Amino acid sequence: MGATLLCELGLFLLCTLVCSGHAQVAVLTIEPSSSSYFIGEFVTFKCDMNEGEDTDWYYTIKKDGREYAPNRENKDCTLEIISTGHSGEYQCSGSRKESHYIKNSNTVFITVLADRPRATLTAGTTIIPVGGSVTLTCSVQSSDGWKYEWFRRTQRTSEGKIRDQQNRDIRVSQGGIYSCRGTRGNPVYYTDRSDDVTIEITFPSKPTVTLQPSWPQIYSGETVTVRCEIQGGEGKVWKYEWTAPNTNSPPTSSEYRISRVSVSHSGDYRCRGSSDYLLTGWSDAFRLTVSSSKPRATLTAQSSVIPAGGSVTLSCSVEGSAGWKFDWFRRDSVSSKAQLMRGNEANRVSQGGLYHCRGGRGDPVYYTEDSSDVTVTETLPSKPTVTLQPSWPQIYSGETVTVRCEIQGGEGAQWTYEWRAAKLNTPPTSNEYRIIRATESDSGGYSCRGRRDYFFSEWSDIITLTVSLSNRPVVTLYPNWSEIYRGETITVRCEIHGGDTEWDYEWETNSMIKAPNQNEYRIRSASSSNSGNYRCKGRMKSSQHETTEWSDSVTLTVSDKPRPVLTVSPSWLSPGASVTLNCEVEHPSAGWSFYWYKAVPDLSEKSSSYELLPDGNVHSAASLTVSPDRVQHFTSDSVSLTCEENFTEWRVRKFSEKGFLSHCHDCQKMNGSSYNIHSLHQGVTVYWCQSDSGEFSNGVKLTVQGTACIVSSQEVEHCREPGGTQDSSTGFYNGSKHFFVVPYGSQGGVAWPVEFCVSLHGYASPDHH
Repeated sequence: MGATLLCELGLFLLCTLVCSGHAQVAVLTIEPSSSSYFIGEFVTFKCDMNEGEDTDWYYTIKKDGREYAPNRENKDCTLEIISTGHSGEYQCSGSRKESHYIKNSNTVFITVLADRPRATLTAGTTIIPVGGSVTLTCSVQSSDGWKYEWFRRTQRTSEGKIRDQQNRDIRVSQGGIYSCRGTRGNPVYYTDRSDDVTIEITFPSKPTVTLQPSWPQIYSGETVTVRCEIQGGEGKVWKYEWTAPNTNSPPTSSEYRISRVSVSHSGDYRCRGSSDYLLTGWSDAFRLTVSSSKPRATLTAQSSVIPAGGSVTLSCSVEGSAGWKFDWFRRDSVSSKAQLMRGNEANRVSQGGLYHCRGGRGDPVYYTEDSSDVTVTETLPSKPTVTLQPSWPQIYSGETVTVRCEIQGGEGAQWTYEWRAAKLNTPPTSNEYRIIRATESDSGGYSCRGRRDYFFSEWSDIITLTVSLSNRPVVTLYPNWSEIYRGETITVRCEIHGGDTEWDYEWETNSMIKAPNQNEYRIRSASSSNSGNYRCKGRMKSSQHETTEWSDSVTLTVSDKPRPVLTVSPSWLSPGASVTLNCEVEHPSAGWSFYWYKAVPDLSEKSSSYELLPDGNVHSAASLTVSPDRVQHFTSDSVSLTCEENFTEWRVRKFSEKGFLSHCHDCQKMNGSSYNIHSLHQGVTVYWCQSDSGEFSNGVKLTVQGTACIVSSQEVEHCREPGGTQDSSTGFYNGSKHFFVVPYGSQGGVAWPVEFCVSLHGYASPDHH
């Protein structure tokens, strides 16, 4: 179809514009003003001569230098663009009606585009903040002069035009679906409608993501639901949007159900909702952690032993997680089939057996691994008895003893035994616990119980085993001197810890004389035949096969009597001088007491007699007193001797001036340590007390006269026999080895007698007298 030019007179004329060569002072404008136009638009050329009245002229439109609409009386000419061929350079000219004067206008170039344009709608943001608004912009690319129409609709309302809005930019505060188009020209030309833009209003509350079930630990294979909850959004139809790991097509509902969860589902889950162009914010992230390993139930028992007639509580748990229900299983033996028992987390049982449990939760049910087996035993009313074999009240280190567990009425049953003992790193399972070589560490309480299948007896009462130090005997000598001499009395004793009454004794010696089978071997007058090694052992009187070890050997050596050695210092004397006498034993040893004598010359017989000197001030193990306490006694007197000390076995010994050592056969024991002498013999005799171990008291000298003489306790006695002509001076005995002598001088040309000493050790008599 050709182009049609519509003029006000309604005539379609092809005008030829005449170029008269006059100045171009006329002005050509186009409405709408744009550099480009579209097929279907109408454009209006306006030719303004700027001279005279508009009616004074004829108007002609030229295109590309050729007349296009000639000799028109209206200065406005409207053109409908129907093709791209209308593109080109346009000019108008005016011819004055009266003078045929012609004026030409400026040229205007127009471009015609073939396709209808589409409006473009852009939004600063598609989400309106709470209480705010957003700006929408509508535009038509590569052209100008547009006005705009705006439209809004919702899912529940039809589209409507927004009134009083023709601007390029508008601000909106309502959610909905928005579009726009451009308009220009007269008649109006419309662009195509823009694409829709959805504007949403932010919902004031933020959603919350929760996990159902809300367990703190999720295991691979379980079924879980992640749920999006919008507080205050009740009653609205929400569409949900999710961000979640391991999903290409997240759901649009409020629940995201994972049927068999795996480790790859671990991660952060977030959601938001939209409803009627309301949009919530994104929820906080919820972290889902899925464990790859299947959990194992744990069974614990309040006690693994059911008391007689009672029950125990078993507990099943799954560490680090919750929401479990539990199944319980019991077996009568390891090989038997388990019986299912429904129960709670805690279960009371009164039967012995092998128990295990498992946990289950969720829908469909997810099960844990079975727990380890726990053996629960049932206590029988029978109570064992623990006995010791042999049943001695005292066990010694090194002995063999058997602790035995006996169950009354349990004969014929296959019992396994359990022991509580002081020292059992590996307790036996039999009814006997044999201790081959007992030590002190085996001391303590022993108790036992029996077990068969899933039954236990009660614990026995405790029996206490006391193991003392080794009952190895010890051989001792009394007195315990390093040297024993011929004629002394010595006791060889065998001592066993714990007493002597329950033992028979066996001696072993290489001496020529064998010891008796008693705990003491008393040698009253030692000789070289008694020399040798002595050892002993004990044998139980009640069980002759039970013996102690042999004791260590003790060597007894019996030597010949030693001789005393008397020395004088100084060796040269002068009248009135003092002298010190020292008495020692050859090869000195312990336990010696010393007796001092002085030689009294007998001029008539040209010989000397020996006078025993009385006691001096020495330390004694006991105190011997005499009553009456006089220096001088007579044959008709009776005296009493008393040993005062905490010793029970004392004997009275005496030593006469003639040099005889003996027991006091004239002493009659009264009570305690008191002795009476009813018959005194004339002469000088020294008395003392002596214990079995060789301890001495002080010595007491009794001087007995046949006739009476005057005695003064403060001065030296002088006693004259009837008809006698010789004085007898009384000397002093000293029990130590030193004796200090002050000579009295001389009388009648006869020198005083010379002192000498005789040693006494143990029970032996002196060599010389």
